[in-house]
Amino acid sequence: MKLTLHIWRQKSGTAKGKFETYFLDDLDSHMSVPEMLDHLNEKLIKEGKDPVAFDSDCREGICGQCGFVINGHIHSPEKHATTCQTHLRSFKDGEVLYLEPFRARAFPIKKDLCIDRTALDRIISKGGYISVNTGQAPEANSILINHDTAEAAFDAAACIGCGACVASCKNASAALFTGAKISHMAMLPQGKMEAVKRVKNMVAQMDAEGFGSCTFTGACEAVCPQHISISHIVTMNREYWKALK
Repeated sequence: MKLTLHIWRQKSGTAKGKFETYFLDDLDSHMSVPEMLDHLNEKLIKEGKDPVAFDSDCREGICGQCGFVINGHIHSPEKHATTCQTHLRSFKDGEVLYLEPFRARAFPIKKDLCIDRTALDRIISKGGYISVNTGQAPEANSILINHDTAEAAFDAAACIGCGACVASCKNASAALFTGAKISHMAMLPQGKMEAVKRVKNMVAQMDAEGFGSCTFTGACEAVCPQHISISHIVTMNREYWKALK
């Protein structure tokens, strides 16, 4: 399989970047996109050139590290898929691909396709956890949570923090990410004791990081690889206004 790759190359966050072109004519259609970049990097290293820097870890669509933009598509041209879940059979033989990093002020470029997502970590550090001593884990059936509530909480907790919601939003908003992290704890009794402090601190940190405001266009939900619903943004807003009373 043959592909022409135009890849964004940038040595550092302060350096000027540009697209560089690579032609590969020995690809397997069953390769994933990160495996294609591994293959390219092997060639570049053998030629004494600087390999393309990109984030990758689990390669199973659960770690949230691999994302970048492919021909204008956040993560992947496939619906609700991460970059590592995207295989070359998704493209035509001889196709031209443009690969570039997520673009958002709160996600500065580190090198090439690598971005700094630690702004999301700092939002989590402001309350995306339970700090109270809950003692030993109780018997599961002793906490009366109905099935629908438990499933909704699990759906919100499925967010992998990849940042696709930010990259797809015209305002570079992190409302879907923050909303999911606030929402899943707001639904469970373990999270209610710190609910007021949590939502105030996490929303304040989200704003401090320079993310834009949510105008509820739904682009974030459309590209989320975990199908996180924008209803969690509504939950976050409700919890925030409750906390201000």
